[in-house]
Amino acid sequence: MRPALVTGASGFLGWHVVQVLRQRGIPVRALVRKPQAVKDLDAEVVPGDLRDASSVERAMAGCGLVFHVAADYRLWVRDPSEMFRSNVDGTRNVMDAARQAGVERVVYTSTVGCIGFVKGGLGDENSAVTFSDMAGPYKQSKYQAEQVALEYARGGLPVVIVNPTTPVGEHDVKPTPTGKTIVDFLRGAMPAYIDTGLNVVDARETAEGHWLACERGRVGERYILGSENLTLRQIFETLSAISGRPAPRTRIPWLVAWLAGVISTGLANLTGKEPRVPIAAVQMARKKMWVTHAKAERELGFRPSPAGVALRRAADWFQSNGYC
Repeated sequence: MRPALVTGASGFLGWHVVQVLRQRGIPVRALVRKPQAVKDLDAEVVPGDLRDASSVERAMAGCGLVFHVAADYRLWVRDPSEMFRSNVDGTRNVMDAARQAGVERVVYTSTVGCIGFVKGGLGDENSAVTFSDMAGPYKQSKYQAEQVALEYARGGLPVVIVNPTTPVGEHDVKPTPTGKTIVDFLRGAMPAYIDTGLNVVDARETAEGHWLACERGRVGERYILGSENLTLRQIFETLSAISGRPAPRTRIPWLVAWLAGVISTGLANLTGKEPRVPIAAVQMARKKMWVTHAKAERELGFRPSPAGVALRRAADWFQSNGYC
């Protein structure tokens, strides 16, 4: 059996994708930038960088499946071009190498941020969206990267795209921006909230969705991998019930949050120190990122658990591993 190449295997979602593949007996080759830092990964670890096309080609050699999960996921970066090189140019390098290697299937991990959000309704894979709707370099770069994946699919490469919503759960080592919000709440460092909404899904089940997309997804199609739509206040209330910590009751007006984001991000651009309130996060929060995963359920058989299950797993893992 030819191995599956997983990019981003040392990251949060990529690590879970590796677990799903290994549970099915599929050998995994993991492309990582710093092999010496990788722990607890049942895979053949190979050094490489998405921005280095030759290293991607070497890692791809002999692989039958590709799960391109890696992305530069930060809500602030001093030099946005770094993010575009990793997310856009890196995706093109992966697609080029996959075509040269003649792989059987590529599953590209996009993001719910590339879905159009419907005011007063639920976005889906057909909701209209343009580059101008993207807030900040992360969403902008992921939008362009998704267009690259679609371009290769139209050119004959067997690419299926998945759009995870907000995965939470175990092994969020870094943690991700969403994981950091959970950690801050558990530490009692979340005194207020903004009126926004997210779709929360279990990271392990999102990884299962990647496999379902590989098995059953239609080439060139996008599939939202999400579960439950919640306001940020509902998320904190759920975490309160799990942890016993009180949920914040003070709602911050969006304009106040925007001003805080402008000031915080401006200082970060001067000092190089990560902002407490990235302006991109505030811009994203202006819309409730609520969607439906009906297409993935219908075509892939993707049936996720309620969001509370995922939030409990995340909280338990962070607490057990000394984050709070």
